[in-house]
Amino acid sequence: MSGPLDLEPRRGQDDTLALRLAVPKRPAPPREPAGPVTLGLTPPGADGYDEAVSELAAELADRVGPAVHPYEVAALLEADGLSADTIRRRYGHPDIFSLAAALYERVPRTFPEPPPAADPWRPDHLRCLLRGVLFALPALAYLLTAPLWRPGQHAAALVTAGVLSWAWGQALGHRAYLRMAAGRREAARTLLRGAPLGAALATAAAAIPAQGSPVIWAAAAQSLYLAAAGVLLVLGREPLLLAALAPLAAGAAALPWWEPGPALRTGAVVTALAATAAAAGRALRTEYAGQGAAGEGAGPPLLRSLPYGLFGLAAALLVLLAGRREPYAVIVLTVSMGPAEWLLYRYRGLSAAALGASATPAAFRLRSAGVLALCLLGYALPLLPAALFTGAGPATLPLLAATLWTALLLQAFGVAWPPALICLAAAVTAGALTLSGPLPGPPALPLCCAGAALCLTGCALRLLGRPAAHA
Repeated sequence: MSGPLDLEPRRGQDDTLALRLAVPKRPAPPREPAGPVTLGLTPPGADGYDEAVSELAAELADRVGPAVHPYEVAALLEADGLSADTIRRRYGHPDIFSLAAALYERVPRTFPEPPPAADPWRPDHLRCLLRGVLFALPALAYLLTAPLWRPGQHAAALVTAGVLSWAWGQALGHRAYLRMAAGRREAARTLLRGAPLGAALATAAAAIPAQGSPVIWAAAAQSLYLAAAGVLLVLGREPLLLAALAPLAAGAAALPWWEPGPALRTGAVVTALAATAAAAGRALRTEYAGQGAAGEGAGPPLLRSLPYGLFGLAAALLVLLAGRREPYAVIVLTVSMGPAEWLLYRYRGLSAAALGASATPAAFRLRSAGVLALCLLGYALPLLPAALFTGAGPATLPLLAATLWTALLLQAFGVAWPPALICLAAAVTAGALTLSGPLPGPPALPLCCAGAALCLTGCALRLLGRPAAHA
């Protein structure tokens, strides 16, 4: 068939051999009936019917306006349950198609913009703020136990255990999130196997610099806490972790007015540690018993989590180098991890909006660069006055924060090896320059962080400036 089918019903024009004039004849005016006629039809142009059709058009204007063909209006009328008898009696049209055509002509075309879609990357403000606080609260344990240990002799063991726990926790957290795709029970099983092993390895590594001193118990407690806290953070149990750390906060708050003594100082730390471990065990038991049988598969290869562990090692070394000279700046950096996570979500949301507003890849690349600059400066610049307030240098803290945030951004998009290698190279170089002494100590770390931040920003512009990365 070479032409479209006529889907409208015939209106008494079934004689295909009849000649039709180019200009149709006007209908004759209706005659006055001799008596009451119940089935007579008045032509559509009559005043009474015309007013009824106009009222219907005004009533359905918001739904008729977006229609692109009278058939859509006919479907709308049929969906509203308008019967053929009502169409004839009330509106004076012989069928639904005729009435739909009249409505289509009376209502101007309007095509409203669709309502804005909800942002799928809208951050949880309270959760991000809480995580920043939780990252910093454990430092109160060192404040409470400061009179009980000598940093010159004991710091090496605690630093060794802390660095290894940080690296292990990053890798274990990534693997747990991968297993989360198979169910929360699979993630709990991964954490149940990996967290105790990580604590044991960190304690064993701390035994070498401890050389049999009692500080090994402090290193073991630190490793156990980091493992248990990592479990709670991965499983989204931040309120439980906050409640477990309440003894630390209470003990530290009393120090300016009251000397609790060694027993109470140690008791507050041990109570917080026991509460954190118990909360982690309860969370694992709940998740492990809640969702059917665990799968028997081995899961993703361990090599996929290796770059995340290397990044954790590099980040720990960079923070350690900064803390040697600027310990209070490190506390500020730790608290800022909550806003950093919030900005990661905002970058995803702003990038999705930029993708919808861009018509060409070049336009999106430009918008993507603007979003990256906005988020990066919004995170690093507020740390400048914070660094000056704590007595630190104006360059180290913002550059270190920019390095870590850009690396975390790339990891959030599945780009793992470049940030791990760049941060590890920066940490090794800064450590070597600081220890060997060819450059003064303070400039070594800012210079290395500046180079790492530039490299990471270039990777982000190249890899995240493509629309496919945000699809």
